Amino acid sequence: MANFYRDNADILFHMHNLDLTRVVDLKEDGFSNSDNSPYAPQDEADARDNYDRVLAIVGEIAGDFAAPRAREVDAEGATFADGEVTYPKGIQETVARINQADLAGFTMPRKYGGINMPITIFSAAIEIISRADASLMLVFGLQGLSDTICKFGSEEQKQRLLPRFASGEVMGSMALTEPDSGSDLQSVMLKAHQDEEGIWRLNGVKRFITNGCSDISLVMARSEEGTSSGRGLSLFIYERDQDMKVRRIEHKLGITGSPTCEIQFNNAKAELLGKRKLGLIKYTIYLMNGARLAVAAQSVGIAEAAYRKAYAYANDRSQFKQPIRNFAAIYEMLTDMKTMIEASRTLVYETSRIVDIKEGLEERLEKYPQRAADLNDELKRYTRFASLFTPLAKSFAAEMVNKVCYDAIQIHGGVGFTKEFDVERHYRDARITNIYEGTTQLQTVAALGGVIAGVVSERLNEYEENFDFTAVADIFQTAQKMRSHLEMAISFVKEKGDSVFQEFHAGRLVNMTTDVINTYLLCQNALRSERKKTVARVYLSKAYLRVKANLDYILANDHVLIDLHGEVIDKEE
Repeated sequence: MANFYRDNADILFHMHNLDLTRVVDLKEDGFSNSDNSPYAPQDEADARDNYDRVLAIVGEIAGDFAAPRAREVDAEGATFADGEVTYPKGIQETVARINQADLAGFTMPRKYGGINMPITIFSAAIEIISRADASLMLVFGLQGLSDTICKFGSEEQKQRLLPRFASGEVMGSMALTEPDSGSDLQSVMLKAHQDEEGIWRLNGVKRFITNGCSDISLVMARSEEGTSSGRGLSLFIYERDQDMKVRRIEHKLGITGSPTCEIQFNNAKAELLGKRKLGLIKYTIYLMNGARLAVAAQSVGIAEAAYRKAYAYANDRSQFKQPIRNFAAIYEMLTDMKTMIEASRTLVYETSRIVDIKEGLEERLEKYPQRAADLNDELKRYTRFASLFTPLAKSFAAEMVNKVCYDAIQIHGGVGFTKEFDVERHYRDARITNIYEGTTQLQTVAALGGVIAGVVSERLNEYEENFDFTAVADIFQTAQKMRSHLEMAISFVKEKGDSVFQEFHAGRLVNMTTDVINTYLLCQNALRSERKKTVARVYLSKAYLRVKANLDYILANDHVLIDLHGEVIDKEE
C-alpha cells in the first residue's frame, strides 16, 4: 500500500522537528476546549499525534486512491455540455473518499464540523495530495475559502454555511478575475446592487474561475456606484441558482481535471460578507494570501512527484554500460532538484507556521480584547513576517517546480516527451503555478516592500538570537556573508532614491532575500541532522554565487538595459 506521507522522509523530518508549540497553543486556545469537543487534544503531544494520524490518512488516500487515477483524470478532463460541468470520474471518486474520511473541513473549527488543523498541517496535506494529482488539489485546497467565511462572516452565516463545507456537501470557488481585469483586481467591474427589498444582486461576467461551477462562491463585485478603485469593491457570498450560467470552460495545457470556468451572473441573489468597501483591501487579500500559500505547497508536491520519476528512471536507464545517474550532468540535475525541493518545503512550512501564529494571535485578540497590550506587538511582528514570507514562498516554489519538471523530462530524454511517462503531465501541470494566484512578477512586487523596509533583517536577527549555530559554524558563516551581500544591495538601491532603478532590480533583491532566508532555515535543519547539514552545504555552494552575482550587477549601477530596452524591443532595422 502506498502512503505519500509515510514514504516521504523529508516531510516526516519536518513534522518531527518543527517548533509548533506556539501554533498548537493558539489553535487550541490554551487547550481550554471551550466547545466541549470530545476530539479536542489534551496537550501538545496529543495534538501532534493527531496531526500525524490525519496526515497518514491523507497520505493513504493520495497514494492508494488518487495517484492511480491521475493519468485517467488528465486524459478525461473536466467536460462541459448543456451548461453543466462534469468532473472526471477519478476526481469524483477521490473527493467522495476525502469526504468519507471527514477531511473536507480541514482547518475549520470543530464547533462547525471541522477538524481544526493548523495551516502548517494543511500545507503538508496539500503537498501530499498534489504529488498524487495536481488537479485534485484544486478541489481539496479550495475548501480553504471557508476560512474566509469563518474569519469575516457573521455568526449566522458561519452556522448556516460552514457545516456544509465540513461535511463535503458543498464545494467552493473564489470568483475574482474578469475578462478585462486579471492581475489588476482594482479594475473589477462586475456590479452589485441592492434591489427594492434590500437584497444584493450580481450582474456581470467572471473568467478563469477555478471550480466556477461550484455550489458556493465568494464573488468580488463593485458595490459602490460611480467608483473605479479598490475602495468601491465588496465581497459577496453567492450560492448557485438559476441566475448564474457557466458560459464555457477553458481548454488548458495542464490541470485538466479541474474545470476553469467563465461564468455570468444575471441579477443573481447574493449576501454581503463582512462590511462594504473592504472586499479587495481586506477580505480578498486574505483569501489570495491563503491561495498563494496553497499554490506554493502544490508546487512542492508536483516537484516531488517529478523528481521521484526522474530519479527512478536515471537509476534504471543504462547507456554506455552504466546507469545514466552516474554521469555528472545527470547527478548534478538530480542533486539540484532534490536540494531545491527540500529548500522549498522548508520555506513553505516556515511560512505556514508564521501565518498560523499570525492568525492565532488575531483570533486570541478578538476573543480576549483585554489582552491587547500583551498581544499587539507580537501580532504586528508576525503580520509583517507573513506579508513578506507568503509571496517569497509562492514565487520560489513555483519557479522551482517548473525547473524540476523541465529537468525531469530532460533526464528521461525522448520518452519524457511522450504521454507514456508521467513527467510530461507533471510538466504541463506545473506551468500554471507561477501564473495563477498572482504571477511571480507580482509576488516580487508584494515582497519588495518588506525587503526594503528591513523586515527580512528583523526576521534574520530573530533566527540568530534563537538558534546557536556553533555546530554548523562553517556553513553558517557563509550564510552570514550572503546576508551582508543582501544588506549591501538593499542599502545601495535605497540610497540611490531612484524608483526606476529599484523596480528594475526588484526581482534580484527578492531572489537574494529568498536565498538568504533559505540558507538560514537550512542551517537550522542542519542542527538536527547530518544529512541536512550536507543539504545546506550543497544549497549554499550555488546560492552564494547567485547572491554575489546579483550584488555585483546591482553595484555596477549599469543603466544600459533601462535606457536602451526600447531600442531593442520596439525597433527593427
